[in-house]
Amino acid sequence: MSSLSSLAEEQSCLGVIYGRLDELREQVRGRLAEARLRAGELFQRDATIYAYAERLAQYEAVEEGLCFGRLDLRDGGRLHIGRIGIHDTGEPLLVDWRAPAARPFYVATAISPFGVTVRRHIRTKGRTVVALDDEILDLDAASPGASIVGEAALIAALSANRTGRMRDIVETIQAEQDRVIRAEAGGVLVVQGGPGTGKTAVALHRAAYLLYTYREQLSARGVLIVGPNATFLRYISQVLPSLAETGVLLATMGDLYPGITARHAEAPEVTEIKGRAVMTGLLAAAVRDRQRVPAQPLEIEVDRNVLRLTAGDCEPARRRARDSGLPHNLARPIFVAGVLDVLAAQVADRIGDDPFWDDPLGEDDALTSPNLLGESDRADIRGDLAADPVVTAAIDSLWPVLTPAELLIDLYGVAGALESAASGLLPAAEAVLLRRAPGEDWAPADVPLLDEAAELLGEDNRAAHAAAVRERGRRLAYAQGVLDITAGSKAYELEDDDEAAIPNIADIMQADMLAEHLEEREFRTAAERAAADRNWVFGHVIVDEAQELSPMAWRLLMRRCPSRSMTVVGDLDQSGALGAPASWADVLSPYVADRWRLAELTVSYRTPAEIMDYTERALADADPPIVAPKPVRSTGVEPWEATGTLTALASCVAREIASVDDGRLAVIAPDGLVPALATALPALTTGPSPDLEDRAVLLTVAQAKGLEFDTVVVVDPARILTGSPRGANDLYVALTRPTRRLGVFTVKVDVDES
Repeated sequence: MSSLSSLAEEQSCLGVIYGRLDELREQVRGRLAEARLRAGELFQRDATIYAYAERLAQYEAVEEGLCFGRLDLRDGGRLHIGRIGIHDTGEPLLVDWRAPAARPFYVATAISPFGVTVRRHIRTKGRTVVALDDEILDLDAASPGASIVGEAALIAALSANRTGRMRDIVETIQAEQDRVIRAEAGGVLVVQGGPGTGKTAVALHRAAYLLYTYREQLSARGVLIVGPNATFLRYISQVLPSLAETGVLLATMGDLYPGITARHAEAPEVTEIKGRAVMTGLLAAAVRDRQRVPAQPLEIEVDRNVLRLTAGDCEPARRRARDSGLPHNLARPIFVAGVLDVLAAQVADRIGDDPFWDDPLGEDDALTSPNLLGESDRADIRGDLAADPVVTAAIDSLWPVLTPAELLIDLYGVAGALESAASGLLPAAEAVLLRRAPGEDWAPADVPLLDEAAELLGEDNRAAHAAAVRERGRRLAYAQGVLDITAGSKAYELEDDDEAAIPNIADIMQADMLAEHLEEREFRTAAERAAADRNWVFGHVIVDEAQELSPMAWRLLMRRCPSRSMTVVGDLDQSGALGAPASWADVLSPYVADRWRLAELTVSYRTPAEIMDYTERALADADPPIVAPKPVRSTGVEPWEATGTLTALASCVAREIASVDDGRLAVIAPDGLVPALATALPALTTGPSPDLEDRAVLLTVAQAKGLEFDTVVVVDPARILTGSPRGANDLYVALTRPTRRLGVFTVKVDVDES
C-alpha cells in the first residue's frame, strides 16, 4: 500500500521532471521555428528542421509514463528511471532506461542487489502518481519498517486490458529479457521463445537499446524490423515511438522491393515452391534463356539492304558477354558491340570494295585489301547501325534490357518459359503451379524472387547518368547567365554610388558554386531513403516470426545486412509454413556457418497457467512434441468448450464480448470457415487487414500470429489440426493468444468452405 507521504514525495519529484520536459519542448519549438525562417542552403536547412522536429516528436511521445521507477542505492543516492534521460544544469533528473546506470532496475535481486537497497515501481496516470510498489533488495540497508512487495508492477501490466496495440514493457522488463535486449550488436543473435515470453516486445526494446547505445553507427544506416504481415506491423507500431525512437523502418517481406507492395494471397504450396533455394538456379536459367542466338538466319533491312545474322555470327559475342561475369543488363553492351561489328563488316564489304584493288597497272601499289574503308569509316557505320531502330529491335530480340518485373511476368506467363527454366530443377507438376494470370498482383513470395532477379540482371544506369549530366549542364548554364547579368549591371553603376562598394554576387561566386546552391535536394530520413533503395545496407536487422521465412527470403535479408548484425526472433514450434526449418542451424548455416548465438526465453508472462495446461493436453500427441514455456501467473479461469450450430457460436461470442469490458476479443478459425463465420458473426471486424483496435475481430491463424487478446474463441480446433501438414503448430498458435479467457467451439454441422 502506498503511503500518502511517499506518494506526495514522488508527485513532487515528478512535477520537477515534467517541468523540465516542458522547458525542453519549448526550447526545441523555438529553434524549430527559427530554422524554418532561416535562409540558406536548402538541404542544410531541411536537415536542421528534421532534427528539431524529430526531437520534438520524441518529447511528445514520452509524455505518458515518462518516469516509472526509482533506485535507492546503498551509498544514499537515488536515481529516477524513465523513457528518456533528462538533465538540469548538468544534474540527472531522469536516467534513460537504456543507460548502464539504469540496468540494476531490471536485473538486481536480493542475492545480487548491485548496490540497490530498494527498487520502486512508480505507476502514473497522466502526470499524477497513482501507486508505488517497492521491492526490498537489501534488508540490512533498507529503511526501518519497509515491506517487501514483489512483482506487483508486472502482474498489473499483465492483467491490464488489451487495446489492439502492443504496449512497451519498459517498466516491467525481466532479467532474462534484459540480457537479450542489452546483448552486443555484432553477429546474429537468435531469440527463441514460446507464446507469451515477450519475444516481440524484447526485439523492439532491443532496437531502441541498440539505437541508444550505437547511435553514431546506426543512425545513418538505420534499423530494419521485419514482421509477418501488415496487421502485425500496425499492432507494434506504437512501441518504438513510445520509447523515443522514430527512425526505424518497419516492413513485411512484401514491402522490401521498392515500388511494389505485395499482398496477393496465393496457395501455400505455391508460396513454398517460390521460397526454395532452387529458385536461384531457375531464375538464372530464365535469364540465360533471354540471351539468344537466332535459330534461323535473322534478316535485317537497313537502307534497302538486307543484313544477315546467323547463330555462328552471334555466338562469339554471347560467349564474351557471358564470360565477363557481369549481370545481364551490364553485359549487354559487350554482346551489342560484337553484333554491331558483324553487321558493320557486312555494310563495309558492300560499299567499300574496290574491284581493281589488285590491278597491276593501278597507280596505288600500297593497297593490301580490297576494302577502301578505314577504321574511322567503320566506326561511323557502327554508330549509324546502333542508332537504327530496326537494328536495335533485332538486337533487343536476342539480348533485351530487362527489369526484374518483366523477367518474372514473362517467366510466369509466356508459353514454354517456365518449362525451359525449370528443366532439371523442378518437377513439371510443380513448375506449372507457378503460372500466373496476366495482370495478377504480386504475392509476398514474389519479392525475394524480384530481388534475386535484380541481382542477376543488374541495372544499366547509363541513361540516368547521361540525364544527370545534362541537368548539371543546364544548371551550370543558368548559373553562368545569372552571373553575366549581375556582372553587366555592375558596369552601369556610378563610381561615386555608395552601393557600388557592396560586393556583387559575380565577385564572390563562380558558376559551378552557384549551380550547386541552385540544386534542389530532398531531405529524407534514413528509413525513408532505405525504403526507396533496393541496395540500401542496414546497420542492424531484426526479424520477427523468423521461423516463417523461406530460404529465398533469407537471401534477400542477408543482402540488406552484409555485416550480419541481426536479431532473429521466433519459435520453431509455432511455424505454420510448408517447408519450415527443423532448426535455426538449417536457416543460418549457409550464411554464417556456426557463428551465431542462441538466447532462449523460457517464461510465459502473457499466457495464464490454465490456458497453457489446456494447450499442452490438446497437443500431447504432437509429433515432434511441442515444449511450452512455463507460465508465471494463474487467473483461476479454466478454458471452456462447447459444440453447436453457428447460431450457438454467435451467442457464445456475444456473451464473451459482453464480458470483455474495454478489452479485446478474437475469434480464430480455419481459413475455409472464415467466410461463413463472417456472415454468422457480423459484429466482428474481418478482412485481409482488420483493425485490431476494434473490440472484436475474426482472424485466421496466420493473421493471429504474434498478437494477443484478452479473450479468444478458437473455432473447430480439429480442422485447424488436420488442415495442414503443420496443423499442430497452427493450433498451438491459436490456443495461446489470450491473456485471460479461452473458449473452444466446435461447429456441429458442416459449413460450406467454398
